[in-house]
Amino acid sequence: QVQLVESGGGLVQAGGSLRLSCAASGRGFAGNTMGWYRQAPGKQRELVAAIDSGFSTNYGDSVKGRFTISRDNAKRTVDLQMNSLKFEDTAVYYCNAEAYPTVERKYVYWGQGIQVTVSS
Repeated sequence: QVQLVESGGGLVQAGGSLRLSCAASGRGFAGNTMGWYRQAPGKQRELVAAIDSGFSTNYGDSVKGRFTISRDNAKRTVDLQMNSLKFEDTAVYYCNAEAYPTVERKYVYWGQGIQVTVSS
């Protein structure tokens, strides 16, 4: 019902920047909470950033002040601008969508993941 495709990952030197983009297809994009999560080898998946339908944002402590999430409802995309990248930012990054069609129901969708590697 919702398909998410990430792009923009790659290899970057510490201190550099990358911009990830997630393109969504399906119903109800504007009403969905969108987010980015990441998972490094041997680590738990963690929230990077999220943005809700009212454009309110939330960031993981480790990226606050360095990353910025944004959304474009007309284009049905959500972006993650990553600045001042650190080696520990290396992970697979996943685009996420959460829909709440009723107060009692929740649907969660995931992209395929995209690799971000920061060299030291």
